Amino acid sequence: MPRALWLLVIGMAVNVTGSSFLWPLNTIYIHDHLGKSLSVAGIVLMLNSAASVIGNLFGGSLFDKIGGYKSIMLGIGITIISLIGLTFWPGWPQYIFFLTLVGFGSGIVFPAMYAMAGSVWKEGGRKAFNAIYVAQNLGVAIGAALGGLVASYSFQLIFMANAVMYVIFLMIAVFGYRSIDTRAAKQTNILQENGTVKSRTKLYALLILSIGYLLCWVGYVQWQTTIAAYTQELNITLNQYSILWTINGALIVLGQPVINKLIKPFQNKLKLQIVIGMVIFMVSYAVAAGAQQFSGFIAGMVILTIGEMLIWPAVPTIANTLAPKGREGFYQGIVNSTATGGRMIGPLMGGILVDLNGMPILFAVLIGLMFIGIFTTVIYDRKIKEAPNMAASA
Repeated sequence: MPRALWLLVIGMAVNVTGSSFLWPLNTIYIHDHLGKSLSVAGIVLMLNSAASVIGNLFGGSLFDKIGGYKSIMLGIGITIISLIGLTFWPGWPQYIFFLTLVGFGSGIVFPAMYAMAGSVWKEGGRKAFNAIYVAQNLGVAIGAALGGLVASYSFQLIFMANAVMYVIFLMIAVFGYRSIDTRAAKQTNILQENGTVKSRTKLYALLILSIGYLLCWVGYVQWQTTIAAYTQELNITLNQYSILWTINGALIVLGQPVINKLIKPFQNKLKLQIVIGMVIFMVSYAVAAGAQQFSGFIAGMVILTIGEMLIWPAVPTIANTLAPKGREGFYQGIVNSTATGGRMIGPLMGGILVDLNGMPILFAVLIGLMFIGIFTTVIYDRKIKEAPNMAASA
C-alpha cells in the first residue's frame, strides 16, 4: 500500500477507537443513567445520525471543492469541541446538543477519508477501501474493549477518553495529511456531470444500491441499541456486551486472510458479495432472536461480522467505480450518509417496535427488510447494463 494510505489507515484506527468508547454505550447511558425510554434514546440517536448525514454530504462536497486535508481538519475541530462539552456537561438535555454536534463533525471526516483512500491508490480497487474498513474495525475492537471497562468506573471518563483520541487524530492529520495530493481526482465539476446522461444513470444506480445498504444498517444498528438494552434485561453485564464488539473488531482484523480466500472466486462480483452478506445478516438475526445466554449473542455477532465483511467494503468500492472524475467525494458522501441514515432510522424504529411489540417482532421485521435489500441490490445496475445495448441499437 502507498505511504499516504497507511497514514489514512492509522488515522482512521485512532479516530474510530475514540468513537468506539462511546457509541456502543449510548443507548445504555441514555436508558439506564439518564432514565429515558428506549424510544427517547432512539430519538436522540436519530438526531445524532441526522446531523451526521448532513455532515457526510457536506464533507463529501467539501472534499471536491477544497480537498481532503481542510475537510478533515474542520470535522476534527467541531468534534473535539463537542466532546469537551460532553466531558463537562454530560447531563440532560445538553447531552442531546453535544451528541448531535459530534455527529455533524465526525460526519464531515468519513467521506473525505474514503475519497482520499480512493484517490491515493486507484489501482488498489477494493483493497484501498478494505484497508480503511479494517482500520475502522481495529478501532472498534480496541475502543469497545476499553469502553466497557472505563464505563464501569465512570461514564464521564468515556467522554474524556474520546476527546483525547480525537486530539491524537488531529496531530496525525496535521503532520500526515497536508501533503496528500488529491488534485488528480478533481477534473470535472457538477455541471459537466449533469450534462452527461451516463453519469446520471450511474448516480441513479448508486441511489438504488444505497436503499439496500441503508436497510442493512437499520438492522446492524440494533446490535448497538435495542439488542444492547435487551442484553441488560437478560443480566448480561456491560463488560460482556462490550466484549461482543471486541469480538466483532478482532474477527474483522484477524479474519482478513480467511475472508480473502473465500471471496477469491468472486472477488470481482461485488453484487454477489453483497447479496450473500445480506443472507448472512438474516441468519444472525434468527440466532439472536433465540439467544438467552451470552454464548448465543456471541454466535449471532460472529455470523453478523462475516456478513458485514462482505457488504461494508463492497459498497464504497462500487461508488468509487461509478463516480465521475471530480465527484468521488460527493459519491462517497452519498454512501456514508446512507449508512448514517440507517443509523438514524434504526434506533427510533427499533425502540418503537420493542416498546410496543417486543423483541420477536423486531427480529421478524429485520429479516423482512433484508429481502427488500436483496431485491434492490440485484436490480441496481440494470439501467447501466441496458445503456450499451441502447447505444448499439441507435
